[in-house]
Amino acid sequence: MDQEKSHSCCCVLDASTYVGFWILKKLLSRGYSVHAAIRKNGESEIEETIREMEASEERLVVYDVDVLDYQSILVSLKTCNAVFCCLDSPEGYDEKEVDLEVRGAINVVEACGRTESIDKIVFSSSLTASIWRDNIGTQKDVDEKCWSDQDFCRNKKLWHALAKMLSEKAAWALAMDRRLNMVSINPGLIVGPSVAQYNPRPTMSYLKGAAQMYENGVLAYVDVKFLADVHIRAYEDVSACGRYFCFNQIVNTEEEALKLVESLSPLIPMPPRYESVMQGSEVYEERLRNNKLSKLVEAGSAC
Repeated sequence: MDQEKSHSCCCVLDASTYVGFWILKKLLSRGYSVHAAIRKNGESEIEETIREMEASEERLVVYDVDVLDYQSILVSLKTCNAVFCCLDSPEGYDEKEVDLEVRGAINVVEACGRTESIDKIVFSSSLTASIWRDNIGTQKDVDEKCWSDQDFCRNKKLWHALAKMLSEKAAWALAMDRRLNMVSINPGLIVGPSVAQYNPRPTMSYLKGAAQMYENGVLAYVDVKFLADVHIRAYEDVSACGRYFCFNQIVNTEEEALKLVESLSPLIPMPPRYESVMQGSEVYEERLRNNKLSKLVEAGSAC
């Protein structure tokens, strides 16, 4: 991190999401000042923790925002150089939430365009924005050029995928129109400390269709600490651009699938005699590619 960025101020919106909270913690540990913009979703354990942190951390200021209230976003962005946009529904996803997330993303990007101090937007999306369509099982390489199919997602009621795909596309369209510097991070299923406690419903929303993801070689997960580092690296690296698939492991064997289930306990119960499940030895072809991420990580020491 260069000296200029070490004195910069970043806004994390929504800081009370699981990913947002870890980005906030990493930014503070690296010397940044942080505006923690928290959506009015009803007070959560993470929100309580952030407000307690504000009392003792002079580089942290908390803002209450409504992503449908453009002015409240503008207030939280004042004097900031970067925005980490981490919109996630704590109640999980349905058709109504899709529209709310798209409108929220548009308002955040529009507010960035009206804030002169903003140098870069780091937009947190999802792999689900790219992996759902009819022919995914026949595609050799699934990378950042791919997008989920809107009609397919609607027909299958894959609301998480639809929300992430439409909100990211809307953010990109507006960012390009306003000539804003934006990077998007597309993580796999997010795992990490107490994820079942702090992020249960978004996790289960991501996992809708997990069997098909697994069989098609596009089920992957990422540790939240690594993911937070990647977001910050994407901000600090001036050459970072476009989209970045972000995952640590592709789940394409029964052994890996059981490890994932175990890490998400008690959200997903382990089979009573899980050793008996591991009878087959089928290995599904990996289709996901994250070559861009490898170059980003190798270019710096944040990860």
